Amino acid sequence: MTTAVDSSRTRDPMSGVPRWPATVALLAVGGLLALVSDRLTVGPSWLPLVVVIVLAVPLTFASRRGHHVWRRRMAFVGLGTITLAVATSAALLVNQLVNGVVDAPLLLFGAALIWVANCGTFAVWYWEIDGGGPSKRRRDGHVSTDFLFPQLQVGDGTSSGGWWPGFVDYLFVAWNASTAFSPTDTLILSQRAKVLMMIQTLLSLVTIAVLAARAINTIK
Repeated sequence: MTTAVDSSRTRDPMSGVPRWPATVALLAVGGLLALVSDRLTVGPSWLPLVVVIVLAVPLTFASRRGHHVWRRRMAFVGLGTITLAVATSAALLVNQLVNGVVDAPLLLFGAALIWVANCGTFAVWYWEIDGGGPSKRRRDGHVSTDFLFPQLQVGDGTSSGGWWPGFVDYLFVAWNASTAFSPTDTLILSQRAKVLMMIQTLLSLVTIAVLAARAINTIK
Protein backbone atom coordinates (compact mmCIF):
# COMPACT_ATOMS: atom_id res chain seq x y z
CA MET A 1 0.00 0.00 0.00
CA THR A 2 2.72 2.47 0.96
CA THR A 3 4.75 1.77 -2.16
CA ALA A 4 1.76 2.32 -4.43
CA VAL A 5 0.88 5.62 -2.78
CA ASP A 6 4.47 6.89 -2.93
CA SER A 7 4.84 6.02 -6.61
CA SER A 8 1.63 7.81 -7.50
CA ARG A 9 2.78 10.89 -5.64
CA THR A 10 6.23 11.01 -7.17
CA ARG A 11 5.15 10.25 -10.71
CA ASP A 12 5.56 13.25 -12.98
CA PRO A 13 2.07 14.17 -14.24
CA MET A 14 3.65 15.80 -17.30
CA SER A 15 5.40 12.62 -18.42
CA GLY A 16 4.06 9.76 -20.47
CA VAL A 17 2.55 11.95 -23.19
CA PRO A 18 3.62 10.76 -26.66
CA ARG A 19 5.17 13.64 -28.57
CA TRP A 20 6.43 11.71 -31.57
CA PRO A 21 3.34 12.47 -33.74
CA ALA A 22 4.08 16.21 -33.60
CA THR A 23 7.78 15.58 -34.25
CA VAL A 24 6.98 13.40 -37.26
CA ALA A 25 4.56 16.04 -38.54
CA LEU A 26 7.20 18.78 -38.34
CA LEU A 27 9.76 16.58 -40.06
CA ALA A 28 7.22 15.87 -42.79
CA VAL A 29 6.51 19.58 -43.19
CA GLY A 30 10.23 20.31 -43.41
CA GLY A 31 10.57 17.57 -46.02
CA LEU A 32 7.72 19.00 -48.08
CA LEU A 33 9.20 22.49 -47.99
CA ALA A 34 12.54 21.02 -49.09
CA LEU A 35 10.80 19.86 -52.28
CA VAL A 36 9.56 23.36 -53.07
CA SER A 37 11.44 25.17 -55.82
CA ASP A 38 14.18 27.53 -54.64
CA ARG A 39 12.37 30.25 -56.56
CA LEU A 40 9.55 29.95 -54.00
CA THR A 41 11.75 30.20 -50.91
CA VAL A 42 14.05 32.71 -49.27
CA GLY A 43 17.35 30.91 -48.96
CA PRO A 44 17.81 27.16 -49.43
CA SER A 45 14.57 25.19 -49.54
CA TRP A 46 16.08 22.57 -47.19
CA LEU A 47 16.71 25.09 -44.40
CA PRO A 48 13.38 24.51 -42.52
CA LEU A 49 14.04 20.77 -42.47
CA VAL A 50 17.51 21.35 -41.03
CA VAL A 51 16.03 23.60 -38.32
CA VAL A 52 13.55 20.89 -37.33
CA ILE A 53 16.23 18.19 -37.24
CA VAL A 54 18.57 20.34 -35.17
CA LEU A 55 15.82 21.21 -32.67
CA ALA A 56 14.59 17.61 -32.43
CA VAL A 57 17.60 16.58 -30.32
CA PRO A 58 17.31 19.23 -27.56
CA LEU A 59 13.52 18.89 -27.62
CA THR A 60 13.78 15.17 -26.92
CA PHE A 61 16.41 15.73 -24.23
CA ALA A 62 14.37 18.46 -22.51
CA SER A 63 11.26 16.29 -22.57
CA ARG A 64 13.03 13.29 -21.07
CA ARG A 65 14.70 15.42 -18.37
CA GLY A 66 11.42 17.06 -17.41
CA HIS A 67 12.37 20.56 -18.64
CA HIS A 68 8.93 21.17 -20.08
CA VAL A 69 9.12 24.98 -20.07
CA TRP A 70 12.29 24.94 -22.17
CA ARG A 71 10.83 22.27 -24.43
CA ARG A 72 7.82 24.46 -25.17
CA ARG A 73 10.00 27.49 -25.86
CA MET A 74 12.15 25.57 -28.31
CA ALA A 75 9.04 24.08 -29.90
CA PHE A 76 7.63 27.57 -30.47
CA VAL A 77 10.92 28.65 -32.06
CA GLY A 78 10.71 25.73 -34.50
CA LEU A 79 7.03 26.34 -35.20
CA GLY A 80 7.64 30.03 -35.79
CA THR A 81 10.41 29.24 -38.26
CA ILE A 82 8.29 26.73 -40.16
CA THR A 83 5.28 29.06 -40.21
CA LEU A 84 7.39 31.90 -41.57
CA ALA A 85 8.76 29.60 -44.27
CA VAL A 86 5.26 28.50 -45.31
CA ALA A 87 3.95 32.07 -45.39
CA THR A 88 6.98 33.28 -47.36
CA SER A 89 6.58 30.50 -49.92
CA ALA A 90 2.91 31.36 -50.34
CA ALA A 91 3.79 35.04 -50.89
CA LEU A 92 6.48 34.16 -53.42
CA LEU A 93 4.04 31.85 -55.15
CA VAL A 94 1.68 34.81 -55.61
CA ASN A 95 4.54 36.88 -56.95
CA GLN A 96 5.53 34.18 -59.44
CA LEU A 97 1.94 33.82 -60.58
CA VAL A 98 1.46 37.56 -61.08
CA ASN A 99 4.72 37.93 -62.98
CA GLY A 100 4.18 34.76 -64.98
CA VAL A 101 7.69 33.49 -64.28
CA VAL A 102 6.82 29.91 -63.28
CA ASP A 103 4.95 27.56 -65.61
CA ALA A 104 1.57 26.19 -64.56
CA PRO A 105 2.64 22.61 -63.59
CA LEU A 106 5.32 23.97 -61.28
CA LEU A 107 2.78 26.36 -59.77
CA LEU A 108 0.41 23.48 -59.09
CA PHE A 109 3.14 21.37 -57.52
CA GLY A 110 4.34 24.23 -55.32
CA ALA A 111 0.80 25.16 -54.26
CA ALA A 112 0.06 21.54 -53.29
CA LEU A 113 3.23 21.26 -51.20
CA ILE A 114 2.58 24.58 -49.46
CA TRP A 115 -1.04 23.63 -48.75
CA VAL A 116 -0.10 20.34 -47.08
CA ALA A 117 2.76 21.98 -45.17
CA ASN A 118 0.37 24.67 -43.96
CA CYS A 119 -2.08 22.09 -42.68
CA GLY A 120 0.60 20.10 -40.82
CA THR A 121 2.22 23.19 -39.32
CA PHE A 122 -0.96 24.51 -37.75
CA ALA A 123 -1.97 21.07 -36.52
CA VAL A 124 1.20 21.17 -34.39
CA TRP A 125 0.41 24.74 -33.32
CA TYR A 126 -3.03 23.70 -32.07
CA TRP A 127 -1.65 20.59 -30.36
CA GLU A 128 1.01 22.66 -28.62
CA ILE A 129 -1.03 25.63 -27.37
CA ASP A 130 -4.33 24.02 -26.39
CA GLY A 131 -4.85 24.14 -22.64
CA GLY A 132 -1.21 24.92 -21.90
CA GLY A 133 0.21 21.96 -23.81
CA PRO A 134 -0.37 18.21 -24.19
CA SER A 135 0.89 17.38 -20.70
CA LYS A 136 -1.50 19.67 -18.85
CA ARG A 137 -4.42 18.36 -20.88
CA ARG A 138 -3.82 14.90 -19.42
CA ARG A 139 -4.76 16.04 -15.93
CA ASP A 140 -8.20 15.03 -14.66
CA GLY A 141 -10.58 17.94 -14.35
CA HIS A 142 -8.56 20.15 -16.71
CA VAL A 143 -10.65 22.66 -18.65
CA SER A 144 -9.21 23.95 -21.91
CA THR A 145 -9.59 27.62 -22.79
CA ASP A 146 -8.53 27.20 -26.45
CA PHE A 147 -10.49 24.37 -28.12
CA LEU A 148 -13.67 22.63 -27.06
CA PHE A 149 -14.03 19.24 -28.74
CA PRO A 150 -17.40 17.46 -28.98
CA GLN A 151 -16.22 14.79 -26.52
CA LEU A 152 -15.65 17.49 -23.89
CA GLN A 153 -19.07 19.01 -24.46
CA VAL A 154 -20.63 16.01 -22.75
CA GLY A 155 -20.96 16.40 -18.98
CA ASP A 156 -19.10 19.23 -17.27
CA GLY A 157 -16.69 19.93 -20.14
CA THR A 158 -13.59 18.63 -18.33
CA SER A 159 -11.21 15.77 -19.03
CA SER A 160 -12.41 13.84 -16.00
CA GLY A 161 -14.08 11.25 -18.22
CA GLY A 162 -10.70 9.87 -19.31
CA TRP A 163 -10.71 11.35 -22.82
CA TRP A 164 -7.97 13.73 -23.99
CA PRO A 165 -7.51 15.10 -27.51
CA GLY A 166 -4.60 13.54 -29.36
CA PHE A 167 -2.60 14.83 -32.28
CA VAL A 168 -5.02 13.37 -34.84
CA ASP A 169 -7.82 15.47 -33.32
CA TYR A 170 -5.83 18.67 -33.93
CA LEU A 171 -4.84 17.48 -37.40
CA PHE A 172 -8.54 17.04 -38.12
CA VAL A 173 -9.23 20.61 -36.96
CA ALA A 174 -6.40 21.91 -39.16
CA TRP A 175 -7.65 19.85 -42.11
CA ASN A 176 -11.15 21.29 -41.76
CA ALA A 177 -9.75 24.81 -41.50
CA SER A 178 -7.78 24.31 -44.73
CA THR A 179 -10.61 22.71 -46.69
CA ALA A 180 -13.87 24.10 -45.26
CA PHE A 181 -12.28 27.30 -43.84
CA SER A 182 -13.93 26.54 -40.49
CA PRO A 183 -13.28 24.21 -37.51
CA THR A 184 -16.66 22.46 -38.10
CA ASP A 185 -17.54 20.53 -34.91
CA THR A 186 -14.85 22.00 -32.63
CA LEU A 187 -15.37 25.33 -30.88
CA ILE A 188 -12.52 27.86 -30.96
CA LEU A 189 -12.44 29.66 -27.62
CA SER A 190 -9.27 31.71 -27.18
CA GLN A 191 -8.08 34.72 -29.14
CA ARG A 192 -4.70 33.13 -29.88
CA ALA A 193 -6.36 30.06 -31.38
CA LYS A 194 -8.62 32.28 -33.47
CA VAL A 195 -5.65 34.31 -34.75
CA LEU A 196 -3.76 31.14 -35.68
CA MET A 197 -6.78 29.76 -37.50
CA MET A 198 -7.26 33.02 -39.40
CA ILE A 199 -3.64 32.85 -40.57
CA GLN A 200 -4.01 29.22 -41.58
CA THR A 201 -7.24 29.76 -43.51
CA LEU A 202 -5.74 32.80 -45.26
CA LEU A 203 -2.74 30.79 -46.45
CA SER A 204 -5.02 27.96 -47.52
CA LEU A 205 -7.26 30.38 -49.40
CA VAL A 206 -4.27 31.81 -51.24
CA THR A 207 -2.91 28.44 -52.29
CA ILE A 208 -6.23 26.81 -53.22
CA ALA A 209 -8.76 29.42 -54.28
CA VAL A 210 -6.32 31.79 -55.98
CA LEU A 211 -3.13 30.02 -57.01
CA ALA A 212 -4.19 26.47 -57.77
CA ALA A 213 -7.36 27.55 -59.59
CA ARG A 214 -5.49 30.13 -61.67
CA ALA A 215 -2.73 27.66 -62.50
CA ILE A 216 -5.22 25.05 -63.71
CA ASN A 217 -6.84 27.62 -65.99
CA THR A 218 -3.49 28.48 -67.56
CA ILE A 219 -2.70 24.90 -68.61
CA LYS A 220 -3.03 24.56 -72.35
